[in-house]
Amino acid sequence: MPIRLLHRLNTVSRAAVRSLHRRLLAATRPTVAPLAVGTLTDLVRSKLALLVENTLLRHQLAILRRGVRRPRCTPADRALLVLLASRVRTWRSVLLIVQPDTLLRWHRRLFRGYWRRKSRTPVPARRPPLAPETIALIKEMAGANRLWGAERIRGELLKLDIRVAKSTIQKYLREVRPLRPAGQPWSTFLQNHAGETWACDFLPVTDVFFRPVYAFFVIALGTRRVIHVGVTRRPPDAWVAQQLREATPYGEHPRYLVRDNDSKFGRAFAQVAAVSGITALRTAYRAPRQNATCERFLGSIRRECLDHVLVLGEGHLRPSSASTHATSTATGRTRAWRNGSPRQPGPGHRAASSAERCGRFRS
Repeated sequence: MPIRLLHRLNTVSRAAVRSLHRRLLAATRPTVAPLAVGTLTDLVRSKLALLVENTLLRHQLAILRRGVRRPRCTPADRALLVLLASRVRTWRSVLLIVQPDTLLRWHRRLFRGYWRRKSRTPVPARRPPLAPETIALIKEMAGANRLWGAERIRGELLKLDIRVAKSTIQKYLREVRPLRPAGQPWSTFLQNHAGETWACDFLPVTDVFFRPVYAFFVIALGTRRVIHVGVTRRPPDAWVAQQLREATPYGEHPRYLVRDNDSKFGRAFAQVAAVSGITALRTAYRAPRQNATCERFLGSIRRECLDHVLVLGEGHLRPSSASTHATSTATGRTRAWRNGSPRQPGPGHRAASSAERCGRFRS
């Protein structure tokens, strides 16, 4: 009994699918009127409509004769089909090789292209090239009168009956007067305020047991002298602020302090600098040359000392202040001596070797 029921349901479902398929084919098939009805309809139609419909059918047959399974319509074919279909009322039933939706899509595309071409901004007429004598005159005026702008030069040229646009004059002014950045560059600032500027930075070191140790240096830019050195395992914000207090005893502090964007310089460090009357200058990101003095000094310590010894720990790395000052003097900072540093070498001065400097750096 269940097998017969299943067989019956399978038969009914197949019949329903076939019926639905036939209905879909009938619904999607182009509506073509019978021959007799079409002939009777043509009797009451005008001659112009019959000629246009005949031309449309002939053009479709010409496309089909090309022997291609799927006829490829050229842009000219598409435009002609759209034009002929616009003159026939029953164009939906006449189309055979393309769908009506395809023809409507071609019509919309042609419509957009037509209005895009019609609304295109006309290309302005090209100006005649400026005479070389006029260009030379503009450059001469700009070079001889540094305070004259483009509007003033344009007025002077109008007095000579020479009409030149302001933008053209500005173009040639840039060749004579190159644009300069606003304000003074960083190198000029350091040269003007080197005597009242300090710089600080951290030197990360790894000891023999692969543990990190940090050395904090404060250097005076005017004399290249090491003001303060601190060593620790973990440099929190409070420790860094305390190092700044120790570096500025008895009210001796610089006007500017150059530092990088390290997170170790926190809120406590900024408060101590503000209370001491120090303006902290942060360098730009990925710009080590703005703190070049510290970078070169730390590089010298690595190359001349730390690359030749194994640091055992924090106590091994911590130097005394006297040894640090002697080390900075022995490294040969000739630029500081030329700038008038009180620590100029005497007649019998001898530069210390790398081994001697390493011994002085170690406590």
